[in-house]
Amino acid sequence: MVSYIVTGGTGFLGRRVVRGLLAADPTAIVHVLVRAESLAKFTAHHAQNPDSDRVFALVGDLTAEGLGLGDGAPRADHVLHLGAVYDMTADEQTAHAANVAGTRSVIELARSLDATLHHVSSVAVAGDHRGKFFEEDFDLGQNLSSPYHRTKFAAEKLVREAGDVRWRVYRPAIIVGDSRTGEMDKIDGPYYFFSAISTLAALPSELPLPLPDLGATNVVPVDYVAEAMVRLVRREGLDGRTFHLVNPRPQPFGEIYRALATAAGGPVGIGTVPGSARALSGLGQVPGANAVRDFLFEQAGIPAEVAPHVGFTAEFIAESTQAQLPGLTVPAFDTYADRLWDFWRANLDPGRGRQDANAPQLAGRTVLITGASSGIGLATAHAVARRGAIVLMVARGVEDLTAAAESVRAEGGTAFAYPCDITDAEGVELLVKTVLTEHDHVDYLINNAGRSIRRSVANSVDRMHDFERTMAVNYFGAVRLILALLPSMRERHFGHIVNISSIAVQTKAPRFAAYAASKSALDNFSEIAAVENRGAGVTFTSIRMPLVRTPMIAPTEVYRYLPLPDPERAADIVIRALLERPDRIDTPVGTFSQAVEMFMPSLKRTIMHTGFRLFGESTAAQRKPGEVAVAAEPVEPAEPTRNALTVLGPVFAPLMVMPGSAARMGRILPGVHW
Repeated sequence: MVSYIVTGGTGFLGRRVVRGLLAADPTAIVHVLVRAESLAKFTAHHAQNPDSDRVFALVGDLTAEGLGLGDGAPRADHVLHLGAVYDMTADEQTAHAANVAGTRSVIELARSLDATLHHVSSVAVAGDHRGKFFEEDFDLGQNLSSPYHRTKFAAEKLVREAGDVRWRVYRPAIIVGDSRTGEMDKIDGPYYFFSAISTLAALPSELPLPLPDLGATNVVPVDYVAEAMVRLVRREGLDGRTFHLVNPRPQPFGEIYRALATAAGGPVGIGTVPGSARALSGLGQVPGANAVRDFLFEQAGIPAEVAPHVGFTAEFIAESTQAQLPGLTVPAFDTYADRLWDFWRANLDPGRGRQDANAPQLAGRTVLITGASSGIGLATAHAVARRGAIVLMVARGVEDLTAAAESVRAEGGTAFAYPCDITDAEGVELLVKTVLTEHDHVDYLINNAGRSIRRSVANSVDRMHDFERTMAVNYFGAVRLILALLPSMRERHFGHIVNISSIAVQTKAPRFAAYAASKSALDNFSEIAAVENRGAGVTFTSIRMPLVRTPMIAPTEVYRYLPLPDPERAADIVIRALLERPDRIDTPVGTFSQAVEMFMPSLKRTIMHTGFRLFGESTAAQRKPGEVAVAAEPVEPAEPTRNALTVLGPVFAPLMVMPGSAARMGRILPGVHW
């Protein structure tokens, strides 16, 4: 019976090596070093393994002293060290902790067990060496330009200098997915360029696209590396040797691109431009050129740390390695590029969650709406359900929400009711956890729930709670939901958040200080969040909604005389926000009010002050000190609202019913959506 201890055994390559060792020897026993927090991952990975009864978790930590093996390690004939930080974007300290300090601990483990150490290094140790790089080559004075290169070199050096330990070193090239299935576990190496190739795929395939000469790379599929390692680990008499698990022939970037472009259906190019390699090299010496290059790569989703290191100036010789692997050859990249591409598109493409241009819009999409039991929220729930969306309806009142969801289902829609008070942090946390468990994701979030309080500042000096409860719903509640759903949306690289803001943000109407301030806070938060998450595929729309005839405004009598839209009309605006995803949707009234404030601020204040004096204070605000308010929303006096409308109506009301003028102004003010 042969026993193994494996670090990195839950990783993409490590899982395949463990399976290969168990399959090759029915008596083999494998212990995999696993952190305590990764035990569930370990169990899930090996649950389908037919030899799972011979693989065991060894709880420890590669970066801990003594690997964190407080009770010691089991007997082992071989220690396979695959654990490392392979991330090119990792900083020096992080890479050193795993790659160097971790390797030192693994060497001590192999020494204490008198086991053969099998160390997985990388062709990165060749650095910027030019020319042939043989298996027995190591320190040839090459420059190591990244933390990854330096720490992998230092780790291999430790192994080579461990004179009393039997060792073997394996240097894989850039590992891509399985050549048979295309399976890959993360975006890494050449996969960073897949999104750019996907963008080019939108161009005609016959486009004569010239390609720059970016040199050559070296790519191998994970199944080849795993099979080669299993054979070499089990073969006797190979101690003290190094093995290059590489493609024996350098692969020009143009060759890699053409294979992937063919799989993507894009232009394959007409060949590399002569002299472009020398031109690009010279351009790199121009001050600031590398900064521009890095910026352009970042815009394409390619980390600046990765781009300079996907090509090699060294040619890796693997003749001695191949001699030990009769019958095992590296498949040509173009024979499996289509499998890599198909798996990436289905599982790793950052844009895979986006709507198919040919699919019915909103059909099958998951839309979460707050304040969904009445008014705009309920009308929107009906509207999106009629378009085939899955509607997740959220509101505080259980009975009203249940009835609202049933009304959507009665029309043939798909609706789920989730009672929740969005001012309750624990309640929102449970809501999001439940929704993501039951529906996997949320495509669209509509922050519609809101509270409106109409009271002058002078009559609010002893009512700080009015401002707090308004912010609790309109700002903190909405932000709480955004933050809870943002990680899931970023992971899928798709999500759209619609905030039902208010025209009050633009008009700054008197007596609405608490309400307008809360909506302004949400607007500003969302504008910043939109900029920060633009590259992650998460977008925001702020709808500066005009007054809508809903139960929330019913107590304010003055609104009864205005030509207000009903909730169904407001729902149409929300649908537009979902389909077109503009940054904001304004009204002519709101934009006109902002224009007056910008160019004639004194006039704007005079108009607003006149309105403040003409429109009466709410009944609740007029209570004498000591009286207790019994209504959540104020009830307005009947007078002098009609007289006030005769004064202010001619100023703003016409703009609410002049679509032709709105269209003309929209052309003058680009970016404003009406």
